[in-house]
Amino acid sequence: MAENFERLSRTNSVREAQEHYYGSFESGVDPATPPDQLTIEETDFIQARDSFYMATITETGWPYIQHRGGPAGFLRVLDPHTLAFADYRGNRQMLSTGNLATNDRVALFLMDYPNRTRLKILGHATVKDARQHPELLEQLAVAKERGLIERLFVINVVGFDWNCPAHITPRYTAAEAMHF
Repeated sequence: MAENFERLSRTNSVREAQEHYYGSFESGVDPATPPDQLTIEETDFIQARDSFYMATITETGWPYIQHRGGPAGFLRVLDPHTLAFADYRGNRQMLSTGNLATNDRVALFLMDYPNRTRLKILGHATVKDARQHPELLEQLAVAKERGLIERLFVINVVGFDWNCPAHITPRYTAAEAMHF
């Protein structure tokens, strides 16, 4: 587990639950731990995904989870601390965008079902109007899609964690299943 993810996720109530069910649990993470830095392993995994789940928090404190999909690599790693993706006109609900206007915290959940691997990412997100950021739009869009993009999501990574594969059911796309 990356150190900052552990520091953020191991709250007092989590530690109490761990102690109740498993006995003593020592964290040993310095509270001044800097944000986790994505390595080539995380970068390769992220850029190979064609979908992920993103959780935001409503003004009333409720979590909201949204599926995001696109061609493999649509979620881009801009640097070891920054992710970004282009957002297209959809069902016009604007739930994630509206939630981020009042609370910039996000959690991403990226799955590789065939290999039973998952990566969890915590960060702070901003939503940018694509018309006002042509340089970022150029970086995130495929030429034929440029006119369909309304927003750009930029996520500053705070922490991440590779999670246990024990209960991930392998699932395969039609293309992946053809290789069996």
